[in-house]
Amino acid sequence: MSSVLMMRRPEEAEDMAAALLHTCPAHRVFAFRGGLGAGKTTLIKALCRALGVQERTSSPSFAIVNEYRDGHGAPVYHFDLYRLKDASELDGIGFEEYLDSGHYCFVEWPQLAAGKLPPDTVRVDMQALDGERLLHIDVPLVATPTPA
Repeated sequence: MSSVLMMRRPEEAEDMAAALLHTCPAHRVFAFRGGLGAGKTTLIKALCRALGVQERTSSPSFAIVNEYRDGHGAPVYHFDLYRLKDASELDGIGFEEYLDSGHYCFVEWPQLAAGKLPPDTVRVDMQALDGERLLHIDVPLVATPTPA
């Protein structure tokens, strides 16, 4: 299933995040592509808030991955792969173990990890257009069951 949505103001990220989680209840891996300033981090922060994350969220540009806790105490992982130069660096951080954990994984700049992302990854391509954000969302029809 594919959708195209427009986010006109940053404040709309909250509603967009809630709708995305509602539409994809069985999906846990989300890949966000888009240029600098496209709104990837803004949307991921909104997704974290929608999941009940209370702590401060930020882009893990230097740490590569940030771990948060959702409203039930489960981990939520936020990756920023922008600084990585080679896919082998993903092995050094245990990237596939995170993806296989059954917990939410939000991945910015996923191009380097394309071969490692599971087939049920929700792909969100974002474009900045005159202050608005155009989102192309591709939700695979087959999802991996979530752990009980």
